[in-house]
Amino acid sequence: MTLRPASAVDIDIVRDRQVTITFDDDVVAVYPVKALRAGCPCASCRGWRERGEVAWPRPGMSDDVTIGHAELTGAWGLSIDWSDGHSTGIYAWSVLRD
Repeated sequence: MTLRPASAVDIDIVRDRQVTITFDDDVVAVYPVKALRAGCPCASCRGWRERGEVAWPRPGMSDDVTIGHAELTGAWGLSIDWSDGHSTGIYAWSVLRD
């Protein structure tokens, strides 16, 4: 049996509050902005989490963050530019769906 990758069919962004994604299997998931930023999948943030450190906010950083810009990355994910200057993580549909 071959599993089909998750795909988003609708995305609603409230820049200071949440991202709501409707997947192609009709599952609707709501992600608070701060949880998305804290779970950034980029190599740097992932590395900090793997070492048991907090990826965001880093020491001395504010935990006040909003989405400055978001765009689709091919057919497999969402790129987000954060108000704190961070912009390297790509949130894959498959990871968000899980």
